[in-house]
Amino acid sequence: MIKRYSLDRMEKIWEEQTKWQKMLDVEIAACSAWAKLGKIPKASLSRIKKKAKFSLKRIRQIEQQTKHDIIAFLTSVAENVGADSRFIHMGLTSNDAIDTGQALQLKDASDILIADLKTLLTVLKKKARKYKHAPMAGRSHNVHAEPITFGLKLALWYEETKRNIERLEQAKQVVCVGKLSGAVGTYSNIDPRVENMVLKTLGLGREPVANQVVQRDRHAQYVSTLAIIGSSLEKFTTEIRNLQHTEILEVEEFFSKKQKGSSAMPHKRNPITCERISGLARVLRANSQAAMENIALWHERDISHSSVERIILPDSTILLDYMLVKFTGIIDNLIVYPENMLKNLNKTKGLMFSQRILINLVEKGLTREQAYRIVQRNALAVWKQGVDFKTLLENDADFEGVLTKKEIEQCFDLKYVLRNVNTIFKRINI
Repeated sequence: MIKRYSLDRMEKIWEEQTKWQKMLDVEIAACSAWAKLGKIPKASLSRIKKKAKFSLKRIRQIEQQTKHDIIAFLTSVAENVGADSRFIHMGLTSNDAIDTGQALQLKDASDILIADLKTLLTVLKKKARKYKHAPMAGRSHNVHAEPITFGLKLALWYEETKRNIERLEQAKQVVCVGKLSGAVGTYSNIDPRVENMVLKTLGLGREPVANQVVQRDRHAQYVSTLAIIGSSLEKFTTEIRNLQHTEILEVEEFFSKKQKGSSAMPHKRNPITCERISGLARVLRANSQAAMENIALWHERDISHSSVERIILPDSTILLDYMLVKFTGIIDNLIVYPENMLKNLNKTKGLMFSQRILINLVEKGLTREQAYRIVQRNALAVWKQGVDFKTLLENDADFEGVLTKKEIEQCFDLKYVLRNVNTIFKRINI
């Protein structure tokens, strides 16, 4: 059962309340680490854990004065904690909390996206198996080539989705790191053991060498991975859109009973969701460019990346979540017309077997140039005259007698051309 998309799943991760809570989790974990090292009294830690909270309204009020959001946040927390708040943020810089808290958000967002991809993988596998032996025209340069099956097309998407899962899992590992190493990353006023304990508690990796920030090549890789996944979805939906052409109509995006396709033309059934996904992929790619621009910061850090990430990280993860759920629904409900696939396959009157004829002629002793000339001459006649390819060959004086009638029939055997489909499916474990 494919779940319907809900903004709550991903949007909640990027709400302001969640952002500050993740940073508070970092600060409390740091206090716990300091307490283990004997720098904070246990009674103070207990009171901090009990009283530490913040108010979004109060943070905004304070920020109006300070023009510094982290100081506003810490002040709001301090107003609730009281005297023990002097131990909060001890030895830390703003980005120790910001980057580590953001890594927690990205970890949660990645888990949702990976789950989305695995659901898509399951649906693609099911559909590929169903249409494993449904023959259709393979197309190169928009022109009929040799036959494939629709199941093979879906198997190709299945394998690419597997790679996208691997990419995202790697990108998640790369970006889900934190740092608690102080103002410019030198641990000048914090014990490295604090960082180790905090990151272990939070389930994050460590930035081995930092300046004031976790390095933004990590985020660029992550957002670029989201863009690659989006581009895969665009590739898949573009193919569906092409196969839904009226002149082709081999597959069709599901069209609900009360759905309308056009304000002017009641007959229209348009692949609008596929088109939407194709368009949204462009946004993900644009965001990846912005993430690349964030890599080059001045000296030990500047703040030019911050405003960009407030847009591209929530937008990209929320957007890809939406696209994945929508596309999974498209595949799950895809209308497939195997009879049209076969009908279209036969439109070229046997031309799809031209290479098989070519190979057989060469095996009979003709040079490749001789064989090619015979096959191409008759193939072009099919295009111009609309006559059956096999008939033209049988009436060609240069072809006559080279192959037996049985051998000719074998050359036009669709099952022979597709005999290795099972091998391909077995290779990718579908």
